[in-house]
Amino acid sequence: MSSEHAPPPSDADPAKERLRRERDLYLRLLELVRCRELEPLLREGLRLIVETVNVSRGYLELLDEGDDPGNPRWWMAHGLSPSEIAGVRSEISRGIIGETLARSEAVVTASAVDDPRFSGLQSVKRARIEAVLCAPIGSDPPRGVLYLQGRAAPGIFPDEDRALAETFCRHLAPFVDRLGRRHEPDDRTEAVRARVRAPGVIGRSAALAQVLEQIALAAPLDVSVLLTGDTGTGKSQLARVLHDNGPRAAAPFVELNCAALPEQLLESELFGALPGAHSTAVKRIEGKVAAAQRGTLFLDEVGELPPGAQAKLLQLLQSRQYYPLGASRPVHADVRIVAATNADLLALAGERRFREDLLYRLQVLPIRVPSLAERRDDVQELAAYFCAAACKGHGLPAIGLSPAALRAVETAAWPGNVRQLASAVEAAAIRAVGEGAHEIEPRHIFPQREVSAGTSGSPSFQEQTRRFQERLLRDTLEATDWSIVDTARRLDLARSYVYKLINAFDLRRSTP
Repeated sequence: MSSEHAPPPSDADPAKERLRRERDLYLRLLELVRCRELEPLLREGLRLIVETVNVSRGYLELLDEGDDPGNPRWWMAHGLSPSEIAGVRSEISRGIIGETLARSEAVVTASAVDDPRFSGLQSVKRARIEAVLCAPIGSDPPRGVLYLQGRAAPGIFPDEDRALAETFCRHLAPFVDRLGRRHEPDDRTEAVRARVRAPGVIGRSAALAQVLEQIALAAPLDVSVLLTGDTGTGKSQLARVLHDNGPRAAAPFVELNCAALPEQLLESELFGALPGAHSTAVKRIEGKVAAAQRGTLFLDEVGELPPGAQAKLLQLLQSRQYYPLGASRPVHADVRIVAATNADLLALAGERRFREDLLYRLQVLPIRVPSLAERRDDVQELAAYFCAAACKGHGLPAIGLSPAALRAVETAAWPGNVRQLASAVEAAAIRAVGEGAHEIEPRHIFPQREVSAGTSGSPSFQEQTRRFQERLLRDTLEATDWSIVDTARRLDLARSYVYKLINAFDLRRSTP
C-alpha cells in the first residue's frame, strides 16, 4: 500500500481522519471518470474501495438478465482464490448478497458464521466467514453488488466504513450505466425503429421489439395480417403502423369495429348498399371497403362478424370483388385487409362459429401483440407518457409520477393492458392536480385501495391481485430459501422484476 493511503497515526483526530478519507474517496472517484471501458472501471473501482475501507478481500459484480447464475459477464475480485470466488457467487441468489439485493440496502454482519441469517449456508460454514460488508450498486433494482470481507481490525465494520462503501456504490452506479450502455443498449427497439416508423408506439422492451420486427417484415408485403392479443394491448395502433410503413401509406386507412354495429347494419356498413336494399337505405351507402380503396381496411374484433358477412369477406379476399347490398353486379376492390381479435378464432372455427377458410385467408401473416404483463419494462415509460398526454389534453399544469407511483404501476396487474393503464393515469393526473399535489402518488392511481383499507367491504380486484402477488412471491421466496434465481425461474419472471416486486411489497427475509 502506498504512503498516500497509509493508516493514520494513532493520535490523529477521528473527525479529521473521517473527513480525509471521504475527501480522498471523492477525489479518486473523480479519477474513475477517465475510464472509457467497463473492465478498467471495475478493476480500479474495486481497488479504490478495498484500500479505502482497508480490507483484504473484495468482490464486485454487475447483474444482467442474460447472464448464467454463477457465471457473470462483468465481475472483479481482489484477494480471493478461485474457490473463494465461487463461494461468494453462490451467495448471489441467497444469503448475504441475496439479502442485500432483495432489500436494496447494505447488509453488515460482525460474523456471518455466527449470524442466524447466514450461519446455515454451506459457503459460510466452509470458509468460516466473519465480518462482511455488502452493498448494492444502484437501486430499483440494483445494477450490481459490492462484497467486502477481511477487516484489518477485529469486529464489525463501523458505520463510517458502511457510509464510505455506500458512497462508493452510489457514485459508481452512473459510471457503470454509462459504459454498460455501450455493450448492452437500454432500448431493445432501437435497431428496428430505424426501419419502422412508429413514433406513437411507446416502449423499449424485447417483447415490443419482437412485434416491431414482425411489422417490419409484414408492412411492405401486400398480404392480409391478423393481429391477435388481449383487449387493450394496442392492436389498432399497430394496424396503423402497418399501414403507414407499407406501399399504401398515402391512401386511406379505414377502421371498422365489427362488434360495434348490430348484425343487420354491419354488412351495409362494410360493403355498402343501394337505395332500397333495406329499410334505412334511402340513398346509396358507400361501405368501408369502397372508402378504403387503394388503402387499408382494418377490421377490429373480426371474430364478431356474423356468418353472412364472413362469407362476403371471404369472397373479397379470394376474388377482390364484393357485392353491395341490393347489387346484382360485383364491384372490384383494391384494398389490403388487416384484422384484429382477442378471441381464439381457431377454437371458434372448431365450434363452427367462425369460418375456418376465412381464418386461413386472414392470417397469412399472424402477429401476436404481447400483454402488458409481458412487457413490464415499458410500464413506467408508458405511464409517464400518458401522464403528460393527460395534462396537455385537459389543460392541466404539468405533473409527474412520484418514484412510489412508478413502482406501483409497474408491479400492479393490468388486465385491461395499455388501455386500462392510460385511463388510470389520466384519472390520477386529474385527482392529483385537483388536490394541489406536486406529484402523482399511488393513492391517486389506486384510490380503491384507500377505500378498501378503511372499510369492511370486499377489497377491489386490483387490491386482491396485489395481495395474491405478494403472497405468491413470499411463499416462493421461502420455498427457495430466498434464491432470486430459483424464484424467477419458478414464477417465469426476470430476476430484475423479482427484485422490484420485493421492494414494492417491502418483503423481508425472516430471521430464524
